[in-house]
Amino acid sequence: MTIRHRRIFDSGVSMSHASTRAAAALAAAALTAGGLLLAAPATAAPTTASFNAACWGKFKSLLDTTDKTIATGVTVDAPASVVTGSTFTYRLQPAPMSLPRNGENLRIRSSVSRIKFDYEIPAGAQFVSATVVPGTGVNLGGAAPTVTRVAETGSPSATGTILRLSGNNETVGNGPATNDGAEGGIVVTSADSGDTSYQLPAIEVTAVAGPAGGTVQPKVRTAGNAANYKADENFYTSLVREKDPVFSVSYWSATRCSPRDNAGAALNVGAGPLATINVTAPPNATTSTALAAPATANNGVAVDLTATVSPAPAGGTVQFKDGDANIGDPVALTGTTATLSHAFGTDGAHAVTAVYSGAPGFAGSTSEARTVTVNTVDVATTTTLTTPTHAKTGVAVSIAATVSPAPAGGTVQFLDGGAPLGAPVAVSGSVAVLAHTFDTAGSHSITASFSGVRGFASSTASARTVAVSVPAPNEAATTTSLNAPATAAPDQATTLTATVAPGQAGGTVQFFDGTTAIGGPVALGGGTATLSHAFTTVGAHGVTAVYSGAAGFLGSSSDARVVNVSAPSTPGTGGGTGSLDSLFGR
Repeated sequence: MTIRHRRIFDSGVSMSHASTRAAAALAAAALTAGGLLLAAPATAAPTTASFNAACWGKFKSLLDTTDKTIATGVTVDAPASVVTGSTFTYRLQPAPMSLPRNGENLRIRSSVSRIKFDYEIPAGAQFVSATVVPGTGVNLGGAAPTVTRVAETGSPSATGTILRLSGNNETVGNGPATNDGAEGGIVVTSADSGDTSYQLPAIEVTAVAGPAGGTVQPKVRTAGNAANYKADENFYTSLVREKDPVFSVSYWSATRCSPRDNAGAALNVGAGPLATINVTAPPNATTSTALAAPATANNGVAVDLTATVSPAPAGGTVQFKDGDANIGDPVALTGTTATLSHAFGTDGAHAVTAVYSGAPGFAGSTSEARTVTVNTVDVATTTTLTTPTHAKTGVAVSIAATVSPAPAGGTVQFLDGGAPLGAPVAVSGSVAVLAHTFDTAGSHSITASFSGVRGFASSTASARTVAVSVPAPNEAATTTSLNAPATAAPDQATTLTATVAPGQAGGTVQFFDGTTAIGGPVALGGGTATLSHAFTTVGAHGVTAVYSGAAGFLGSSSDARVVNVSAPSTPGTGGGTGSLDSLFGR
């Protein structure tokens, strides 16, 4: 009797991708060789990926072998990405299959058994466990499906690299319980008529994600000998039983399938990943940054700005900001805080924030703005008044006020009693000078009031008395001018020279530093009086020269001259001379 093998039907698969879950559905059909035909139902999985499998089968009691290429597949339900160190699961399930009742050469196909479906344990994650998902198998009999971790030999192993879906690990080969001539393991029994549909169950794999940047790629078994054609290690093997309806003889065909397009071809895409699970770094922890800053600050005086970041991050820096402008450089965190000492240079409200840069595992954050109101502190001032002790009606004299320390502007109002003497006079350097002519004889109480300016408080000089008399008819008016250096060094002698006109007048000149007499009166000689003097204190000195008058000549006072005394940065002193009139632009 000649036994012939014929292919009953062909099947096809289709594939689509879900947006959040990787799905590869292998619409299994026609796993066939040597009389085994496993066909896909008419309705395939809605999300599928397909590849071809070349299968080799041989009837145990016959010499015939069969090479056939069929479509096969696996559904994969897996996350698109997982966080390193996290525990996650994914599912693998062969697509539905069918067992045609009509076998080879008019025989009746009665069962398919000893089914195994092998998956590789993927790298990139630490395997934890694998279980059969209850209720996902269809029309399966025999031993209950189990998933077993096995070694290359097919024997159970705690360090094996293969997950085997089978019934008690009963297979046609590659295992401790093999047989190619008797039913065992998972058994699918043919219906009395028509094809029998069935589906192997899904397995759920639990693993711990490996290092960030890696991938986890589930695959069917193709490593080692499983990559070879017609090997017991192939990812899918089974045993088909056919019966001769006349002689009641059973024929057994073992089938072995590997992902390739034909018997002589290399492995195809079916040996590649069924899905790719990306392993990512953990999301950055949310941080909050709090800023501590004073509500007020003095211009030019350093205050502390402190940022506190929580929870405690692993490093990072804080950039303090005044509005949009950076305040200095970023400050490294020490523990949870960063502190910057800062002196504000402008008055007004400053909106200060602290921006944390973030660090590995920690997101950046920005504090709420804190308003720091900056004001310039007014320095106390002293105003000293310089006047002649005597004056004549109708003769102009110089009245000078010296403000210390030298302010940045401001004015001085001179007063005779309570009455203003003209308009306020601007302070230049540290001195304000008024040329004033008394109209009435008598005792005049003169004061000077400094207005104050930002950073410098107001002040009022002590009153000085000027005795004003009416000049005699034969007394001639005089003028006194003073020549003094603009700058000087402490304890270094300088020359002060007073010139009285007309030159033939006699008498003496008294030099003053503010209201303090410098030495004694100096006799005029040829219309001039000269004094050598060393200033002992740094700062602005308002120097005047007061001519005493003489027979036939009225006394007079010079304008004040400002001598700025400071320690020289280089050897020597310099500077020219000039009157206060020139300083004030008069």
